[in-house]
Amino acid sequence: MAIIITDECINCGACEPECPNNAIYEGAVDWKASEGTALSGMVTLKSGLTIDADDPQAPINDDIYFIVPDKCTECKGFHEEPQCAAVCPVDCCVPDDDNVESEESLLDKKAFLHNE
Repeated sequence: MAIIITDECINCGACEPECPNNAIYEGAVDWKASEGTALSGMVTLKSGLTIDADDPQAPINDDIYFIVPDKCTECKGFHEEPQCAAVCPVDCCVPDDDNVESEESLLDKKAFLHNE
């Protein structure tokens, strides 16, 4: 499952540089599938969204940091635990019950994101 950032976020930004997939963005900032990944050109993400990986996408949240579920692998294949949750000073990086994925699915997503 992906991780979400709850509205308890204090916008400290500690989580953003820790993400190996560059799935975390500051509130109100456009995101790109290509940032932090090997994706380029037209891609169909796990959610079914087909986009140009280099085109800016609308922010998921305008007020606090957010995680793009299609880019979040819970750090599987990189670290033992989600790094955003490990460094968050207010424990607002939590599992997203609306985006439950198996470990195999998360590793498949990592391979897709990084052309492995």
